[in-house]
Amino acid sequence: MSSTSDATTGTITAPWAHEPGAVLDALTTSRDGLAADDAAARLADVGPNRLPPPQRDPLWKRVLVHFDDILIYILLVSAVLKAALGDWVDFTVILAVAVINAAIGFVQEGRAESALDGIRRMLSTHAEARRDGAWASVDADDVVPGDVVRVRSGDRVPADVRLLDATNLRVEESALTGESVPASKSAAPVAADAGVGDRTSMLFSGTLVAAGQGVGVVTATGRATEIGRIQTMISEVESLETPLTKQLDRFGKVLAVLILVMAVVMVIVGRVLHDFDVPELISASIGFAVAAVPEGLPALVTITLALGVQQMARRRAITRKLPAVETLGSVTTICSDKTGTLTKNEMTARTVRTAQGTFGVDGIGYAPVGEVTTTGGARADLAGHPDLAALATVMMLCNDARLVPDAEDPDGWRLVGEPTEGALRTLGTKAGVDPAGWTRAAVVPFESANKFMATLDRDPSGAGFVHLKGAPDRVLDRCATQTTPDGGSAPLDRAAWEAHIDELGAQGLRVLAAARTTAPADATRLDADDVDRGLEMCGLVGIVDPPRPEAVDAIAECRQAGIRVKMITGDHAGTAVAIGREMGIVDHPADGADAPTVLTGPELEAMTGEQLKAVVRDVDVYARTSPEHKIRIVSALQSHGEVVAMTGDGVNDAPALTQADVGVAMGIKGTEATKEAAEVVLADDNFATIERAVEEGRRIYDNIRKSVLFLLPTNGAQSLVILVAVLFGLVLPLAPVQVLWINMITAVTLSLGLAYERAEPGVMRRAPRDPAANILDAVFLRRILVVSVLIGGATMALFYLERAQGAPLAEAQTTAVTMLALGQLAYLFNCRFLDRSSLTVDVLRGNRVIWISAGALLVLQCVFVYVPVMHDWFASAPIGAAEWGKCLALSVVVFLAVEAVKWLGRRQHRTTGH
Repeated sequence: MSSTSDATTGTITAPWAHEPGAVLDALTTSRDGLAADDAAARLADVGPNRLPPPQRDPLWKRVLVHFDDILIYILLVSAVLKAALGDWVDFTVILAVAVINAAIGFVQEGRAESALDGIRRMLSTHAEARRDGAWASVDADDVVPGDVVRVRSGDRVPADVRLLDATNLRVEESALTGESVPASKSAAPVAADAGVGDRTSMLFSGTLVAAGQGVGVVTATGRATEIGRIQTMISEVESLETPLTKQLDRFGKVLAVLILVMAVVMVIVGRVLHDFDVPELISASIGFAVAAVPEGLPALVTITLALGVQQMARRRAITRKLPAVETLGSVTTICSDKTGTLTKNEMTARTVRTAQGTFGVDGIGYAPVGEVTTTGGARADLAGHPDLAALATVMMLCNDARLVPDAEDPDGWRLVGEPTEGALRTLGTKAGVDPAGWTRAAVVPFESANKFMATLDRDPSGAGFVHLKGAPDRVLDRCATQTTPDGGSAPLDRAAWEAHIDELGAQGLRVLAAARTTAPADATRLDADDVDRGLEMCGLVGIVDPPRPEAVDAIAECRQAGIRVKMITGDHAGTAVAIGREMGIVDHPADGADAPTVLTGPELEAMTGEQLKAVVRDVDVYARTSPEHKIRIVSALQSHGEVVAMTGDGVNDAPALTQADVGVAMGIKGTEATKEAAEVVLADDNFATIERAVEEGRRIYDNIRKSVLFLLPTNGAQSLVILVAVLFGLVLPLAPVQVLWINMITAVTLSLGLAYERAEPGVMRRAPRDPAANILDAVFLRRILVVSVLIGGATMALFYLERAQGAPLAEAQTTAVTMLALGQLAYLFNCRFLDRSSLTVDVLRGNRVIWISAGALLVLQCVFVYVPVMHDWFASAPIGAAEWGKCLALSVVVFLAVEAVKWLGRRQHRTTGH
């Protein structure tokens, strides 16, 4: 077999597909390794075996980005103009508002994403390499292509390695491939197009050796390794804007253009028709701009999201990035890894098959809780089922795993050993096998070449037995008889056993077989030749990584909410489909359908981007996938306008988590790289928590809509007051700083109360919202316009009434500001329910923060009206009880009028359906 290599860098293409000797030749090395000076020269050429640190924006840039909002630009320009006019109080207040908004955003955003740091922490710190013909411990950073290294059980692989020799070598690669059991490794070449999980002749940097030992030659280091490629993919994925970010950005631009156009119209009309002075016009224009800009909106959204983060944390979902809270509420598709996310990542024996019967196994995971039952559901005791007793005894004794109580979880159990053996040990305990009194005399350990393990054991009486478990075909090859229901022996019916194996395999189960024979009482040795033939077949065990029961319910809830769940796993297609059907992801085989039930990695590799886009929404299970495949799937879904959440726990999931609209990592079993790449981390590794987080996201989005719906009429009413006054040449009812006052106190008091509103009824029974839809639809815009006119009209009426009755300007303006405050307070209760009527006692209960906010508003407004220093800062003045009474009466009118508008909207919806 020829090899492809690059002599300048010491690399080789597809080393897993070449014979070991060809790989050594291509890398210009030998089994004796490199000389120290040669290794030093290669290190200078290829660089250290480590991943580069992540790049982060400097502090100043991360601060300034929070001023990057067109509405904030308008405020800053207004502040500069005020400074030019010498109005330093106004300048200070306007500038303070902009700075406070930016500070809130900067503090709440938290630390920037550092997924690359998480990956770097996975790498080995040292390695055993052969230098100058002798084994030596070297710094992992100094390992270079061409180095010959060796690994043993418990070692972390220091680089990508092509095996030269392997003895019983099994490697835990679930973080890289998604496989739920350690992968068996050998030096035999595999196909050049084999996926990462099928490259059995390779060891990958950062993976953990579970058993055995091996020697291999380093083929790639640093960024050239498989884990380095994943790091590169993460760094190349572009960050996506959230639906809310896009909507607020669009809204801000439209509002900014409208404000500027109206300000120009005001200046022209005021100068041409009413001959206003230029400073007066500039002040009026600034007042209009400040009135129209909802400067409290960025802070309001940020605070609402931050409160949502706290609520989600109480529901076991830790949010690392604020916008993810809202984005969860608009998710249309959840792409989930299987191992450890939808399943427990704890292998469990589910089915036992003997020659004459099938038994079920209760319980999941390694906890020895449950029973072995007959097809009728009755407990299968060993005395009444000798065939079951024979099989369970073999699986219990031919086993090196141990189960110990979990020190961190009083009800949990921890496995010491391999997952498959842990499942069989638990099976023996559930069946009632007592290993006490049995002693092991010899063992033939599992080897990937033989695919079986055998033990020589003596029972309490001293009788000798050979017990063997392993791959069904290898066990059948060694059997001549089979165990009968009464514990006797009968000729082997191989055809029947092969049918049973196919049946269990079709269910997505990993199948192991058990066999036994007697041995002389004085036997002390056992080797592979001793179990070559003549054994008695005891039966089969079907093992699975079981679904989380709560995840099954959560998937059903997601589907009711209009959210599709897709499984993307590195496992085999048959297993993935079987788990998918059991969990409710796959309804039935796609007979006659255009899209297949499952797509595998090689099939994805052969597809063009357009071909994948054509079927990606219809396929619900993807198997044997690589990190690149996961990114392609997520991107193809996003091309259809889907809002995608991607869940996972392995480093192989990190690039797709970065690409997705919301990355969701497992907090307990997830790697650091995955947690750092994700926006949300599940503290309990529970898929059901995602469903609860989606519900919380929808509640938060509704509350943001309520807050925006509440906040904008304040700006609408204020800007309308100033606009009408200028257009008709009247005295301004409001000064710019008074506008800022009312904006800020309503934003930080009243609107904040809406962030605590409970979820609307049926929030998880409605379809996901269209991400392209505006945050405010036509009905809401009409409501904002009507409320702006109502509150603005009431404000102007009171102001000019007060002026007509001889009230000083400061007193009349203070009355106008109070009317705005109380009008907004009345309107707050309209906004508690988006569409439902607020003429109910429910509007007075269910959210005590509303009453705290109302109290805070009244206190602050009293400070504005009666504290002398406020009179100096804001040109306010004391008002009497009569003025308060007029404001209160008009506020009740506003409340009732808005309820009439809501009623007309509901009536129109019932009539037209939209």
